[in-house]
Amino acid sequence: MSDVKRRGSVSLRNVGVAALSATLVIGGFSAAPLAFGADVAEPVKVPAAEIYRPSAMPDRLILIPTTTPATSQKVTWRAQASAEFAQAQFLVAPRALGAVAPEPGAVTTVAASATESVNTSLGYASTYHTAEFTGLRPGTRYTYRVGDGVNWSEWTDFTTATAGAQPFSFVYFGDAQNYIDSAVPRVFRQAFADRPEARVVVNAGDLINSANSEEEWGQWYAADGFINAQVNNISVPGNHEYSGGLSAFWRPQFPYPDNGPGVEELRDTAYTVDYQGVRFIGLDSNVQSNATLMAAQTTWLEGLLKDNPNKWTVVTFHHPVYSTTGTRNNPNVRNQWGPLLEKYGVDLVLQGHDHSYGRGDQVVNRRSSAVHNGVTYVVSVSGGKMYALNNGENWTGNGAEVRSSSQNTQLYQMVDVAADTIRFEARYANGEHHDGFVIRKNARGERTVNDIRTAENTVGEQVTVDRTSVGHKATVSVSAYGYDPGERVAVYLRTVDRHGEGRARLLDHVRADELGRVVERVRMPAWASRGGTYRFFLDSENQEFTSPVITVTR
Repeated sequence: MSDVKRRGSVSLRNVGVAALSATLVIGGFSAAPLAFGADVAEPVKVPAAEIYRPSAMPDRLILIPTTTPATSQKVTWRAQASAEFAQAQFLVAPRALGAVAPEPGAVTTVAASATESVNTSLGYASTYHTAEFTGLRPGTRYTYRVGDGVNWSEWTDFTTATAGAQPFSFVYFGDAQNYIDSAVPRVFRQAFADRPEARVVVNAGDLINSANSEEEWGQWYAADGFINAQVNNISVPGNHEYSGGLSAFWRPQFPYPDNGPGVEELRDTAYTVDYQGVRFIGLDSNVQSNATLMAAQTTWLEGLLKDNPNKWTVVTFHHPVYSTTGTRNNPNVRNQWGPLLEKYGVDLVLQGHDHSYGRGDQVVNRRSSAVHNGVTYVVSVSGGKMYALNNGENWTGNGAEVRSSSQNTQLYQMVDVAADTIRFEARYANGEHHDGFVIRKNARGERTVNDIRTAENTVGEQVTVDRTSVGHKATVSVSAYGYDPGERVAVYLRTVDRHGEGRARLLDHVRADELGRVVERVRMPAWASRGGTYRFFLDSENQEFTSPVITVTR
């Protein structure tokens, strides 16, 4: 063997026992590096200032929705470029770029409309630029890049909203906040893997832990890679976006529509976007102790809910109406916004703050063990810091109920919007299912919220009747929920006596309505004897439900 080969090889016989027994560290577990020679320098942690220092090359691209998402689009990015050179280019997405030049006149160049610098915690300034593309065609895929005319980002695609209501998907995250560089990326990327066609990402606050940390904001952008650059972002600030005031990064990064309550303090933190049949409303719950700012948001919120041309409404803010952990409580949020959310039939309220998962509704809206017809409140967490659940005390103490909860888990939520349904699913960081439900709404605005079917919630005593004591041949109102629209249901009457349940006789076949309800007036048959006791039994492809015992009076 040549000297060159001998010097370039390593024999396990020459590696010390201490080196082989060194601890391996992966994500959060400490470890010492393996050493293969005394003359090899140990690794040194790369300084954050070196990792996140800006250059002339654009980074931190993020799509920001406008008030007209079908015909315009904002994009914000960071780069060392003066205002006179910061620009963006866009064109209808071509089949190819690179060696294939766009046709003459296909590319539109726009100057950055805003340039703002932030003096960062790492000793340098980060400058953010914003460009707005206008005159776009609805429901059309575009390609864009940003830069200074010489140094350009890669070409990235986005699709404008349709002119009217059309199906689409969006993703919702609770607090990222902690372990942004290690535990959060897999959540963001798994969500995108499961919903690559998502058009919107909703963040319910606490994107980072330290409001003005350049390092953490850099980690947050790195966590999702390219996703922010091609999916519209709807974020609201959490308490960790405040430190002696709103984060210096917030407005340069998130120039949201200036259509909020009209108060300067709430600019870019309270705003609304109508997107393909959904009205998204972002509120700033961090000011809940400021009576003036809360009143301004409450009045503005009611106006948006009262005059809403969209079929669906999604409201997001940070501090939950019903907290899931500890002794937390947000009475000003609950007392001022809660009644409006219920009165105007908001579909989803998406929140964070509690570093756990909780999903529920007001008890008065319950229709069965698996169905309600009210507002659905959700709290979730995507980051690696966890809090213990409080057994639903803040819910039950305020007239609400928890339908699903989880602690010590990271989650992401996928929301699929269609003409008459919203399908919601929460999954863990590893892609496993945790919770899900389907909202159905008809043209009259009536709604049912149906838990995803399980072996437990598709059987049992879930038929309700308007009376349990009836006269001979009298009529009983029978109702049940949780069916597929149009599902065929067989209605039986079954004898119940001291020996147990006896023979079931078919009375009728009915169809569930568009909300998955069966509501029928059923006449007790002549063979139901006076003094006898009976149950209704509703049998379908997906469910087997019974009623309480009914006594036929003499």
